[in-house]
Amino acid sequence: MKALVLSGGKGTRLRPITHTSAKQLVPIANKPILFYGLEFIAKAGIKEVGIIVGETKKEIMNAVGDGSKLGIKATFIEQEAPLGLAHAVKIAEDFINGDDFVMYLGDNLLKDGIISVVEEFKKNKPNAQIMLTKVKNPSSFGVAELKDGKVVRLLEKPKVPPSDLALVGVYLFDKSIFKAVNSIKPSWRNELEITDAIQYLVENKFVVQPSIVTGWWKDTGKLEDLLEANRLVLETMEQTIAGTVDEKSKIEGRVVLEKGSQIINSIIRGPAIIGENTKIINSYVGPFSAVYYNCEVENSEIEHSIILENSKVSNVSRIEDSLIGQNVVILKGNKKPHAYRIMVGDSSCIEI
Repeated sequence: MKALVLSGGKGTRLRPITHTSAKQLVPIANKPILFYGLEFIAKAGIKEVGIIVGETKKEIMNAVGDGSKLGIKATFIEQEAPLGLAHAVKIAEDFINGDDFVMYLGDNLLKDGIISVVEEFKKNKPNAQIMLTKVKNPSSFGVAELKDGKVVRLLEKPKVPPSDLALVGVYLFDKSIFKAVNSIKPSWRNELEITDAIQYLVENKFVVQPSIVTGWWKDTGKLEDLLEANRLVLETMEQTIAGTVDEKSKIEGRVVLEKGSQIINSIIRGPAIIGENTKIINSYVGPFSAVYYNCEVENSEIEHSIILENSKVSNVSRIEDSLIGQNVVILKGNKKPHAYRIMVGDSSCIEI
């Protein structure tokens, strides 16, 4: 069995972060989202992984390398434009070469990984297996309608959803999916939809097996979902202190301090993670916070937030529910007249 990981989307819902960084490389608990999926695939015993890349291919390729550090052998497949999930399958036909495969969306996160669903697919040998979970807003997802436990219909982002069962971003296929993706037409979005391809299989009497996700699942395409995924992952981490903590500081709860990190006259209240070579000085970092590497937080308070690499927060009374990008400086100045002085990129949101 092989794997096909989609890592080519533009990440428009996470702008401005994704103007300069691939959405799949935004860190959750200080690890790129993409790496969780690749590690899940490796743990399921799958080594040959094709990674679909687009505009951000250089970043993805630099981050993943040959895949060996993640337990896989990576092959990169370039998609000239985001023309749909089924199009990604179509262009990977030579790589898959007739094998069964898992398709995994690179910005998705599953609590329990994919070992059980891969074993189920190998045991039952359907033509396709789709993972489903109940959601509150099914019109935002691909949706499946079941009858007597069987898939009868799939719709992409329907205005009137036939059920609350959303397609999770993990699919398992045998080679029959290539007949489907080569038979369907582009949707109104001018994309080849994977829901249309699976619907083709249903209508042509191929076996499409549903599997209900029992643990949590997150599509991390929006800020609130990123923060929620960060919270969920941090809750599973065990305390590890590889950095230094001075005698005036307090570490409370499950806190991970990565090597080279320094906690000086500060309180870190977990679950939280502080990255390599990051300094926390005269500050408070509260629960569900992840501060990436080479950052500095001084005379400030942070809670329920993600701060990306090489950023600095200084003399800010409190930051919460926030995602702060790479190489950012946030500080309170002493210039008069007192005023907010802001330089910010396109598609940003600032709440003051």
